[in-house]
Amino acid sequence: MASQSVEPAVLELPIAAEPAPVFPLDSVALEDEYVAHARELMGDAASHEAGDAYLATTNALYHGGPLQWSFVPKIFSRRDLGYLAWIAQTMGRIMDKVTRRFVEDAAFRAAFELDPRIERLACLPNAFSTQIPIARVDIFLDEQTGAFKFCELNTDGSSGMLSTEEVSRTNLLTATGKRFAAQHAVSVFDIYGACVDAILGCYREAGGAADHPRVVAVDYAESIVREEIEEYARVFAEHGASLRFADIRDLRYQDGVLSDAAGPIDCVWRRVVISEMLEKPCPGADAFMACAADATVPIVGGFRTWPCATKTVFAVLHSPLVDDVLTRDERAFVRDHVPATYILDEQTDLEQFADRARWIAKPRDGYNSIGVRAGQDCTDAEWREVLDEMVATRGTVQEYVTPYASPNVEGGVAGIDRPFEPYMNMEGLFLFRNQFAGVFTRCGQAAVIGEFSGRLNMGCLVVDD
Repeated sequence: MASQSVEPAVLELPIAAEPAPVFPLDSVALEDEYVAHARELMGDAASHEAGDAYLATTNALYHGGPLQWSFVPKIFSRRDLGYLAWIAQTMGRIMDKVTRRFVEDAAFRAAFELDPRIERLACLPNAFSTQIPIARVDIFLDEQTGAFKFCELNTDGSSGMLSTEEVSRTNLLTATGKRFAAQHAVSVFDIYGACVDAILGCYREAGGAADHPRVVAVDYAESIVREEIEEYARVFAEHGASLRFADIRDLRYQDGVLSDAAGPIDCVWRRVVISEMLEKPCPGADAFMACAADATVPIVGGFRTWPCATKTVFAVLHSPLVDDVLTRDERAFVRDHVPATYILDEQTDLEQFADRARWIAKPRDGYNSIGVRAGQDCTDAEWREVLDEMVATRGTVQEYVTPYASPNVEGGVAGIDRPFEPYMNMEGLFLFRNQFAGVFTRCGQAAVIGEFSGRLNMGCLVVDD
């Protein structure tokens, strides 16, 4: 396996949404074929080591070394993608309607129990027609039957784009990947390009007139994936704009001008998670909120997108509050595919959650899988402590969904001479200005497929034979 980069064909968008493809999805046979190639190559050990070597030359790093990656990518056919587009865009329409009702109806807003400052900012006039310009809706998809359940909804700060792109390239550089690609028309998503188009499109729609817009990704320095921003800066330059990162602590707002340490800002791409911003108050966050209140600088992913990113939104979707918000078909979609979710308080009967293997607890304002506990990972005593904590903080308990598992092995040197084993899968479906535009895939063997639980980052290939 050579270590030079590769530029695979880019998938042509948009994908036509298709609610009822043939099951099982084509991905099952395609990934079985990929594994068969690896086995014919006796595990393709040389490609494991060379894959790490390639990733070390990219920005897809974790604590300075190659990130953990899966040897087998997620492989969908274009027909499979039609189903994923239907899932993502249906939820996108639901999120749009929920956001609009949040703005219009004080009683509806109250169910989310947001910080009053954020609630007020979320209700200000929107600078562009799309309520949520950038989102990633995460699902557990059974590729054999087509059944799926949502895991959570992410808006604006959703990451994972860099790892998906570079691991996809790594998969295609392996001897196994080359064998597979020689027999199929293989392409990949251009997630970066689609995202940049969405951000600049929102900027122009909001009245932004700079010939060369200065876009700033705002987050905390300890939270941003700097390597991802570096890659995005390259793509923004190709689109006639610039991108830089600003720590929210460095923001200043005066006389209608928002600035960071490098100077004035034409457009903000909000990457900061709102709950983290509230946990870490600073003058820069105050300046950011003041700028949003004045609507002087376009903010892509403004405060309006936050209600649908909260852990509370699934409970609201299952409540009577949405009866006149969603259509009959959309309410059926929620019943079938959004896991039952409960907000706990002093009146909650905790006995209904006693069968801990059926439940997962998620802190009300959590992010990045922090504090998420699956009941099956706890003892009875530990689970009771988790429930008590959720009561004290009005956290949520959600139906646990056992993810679909497929054969895989860790990529890189850690996976050499290891057997293929079942790994549970999770897909994140990107929506840019309400259009499906890509898939972020990862897998793991722990009950929580999170950043801190040994997950593997997966590539994503598309077959269009």
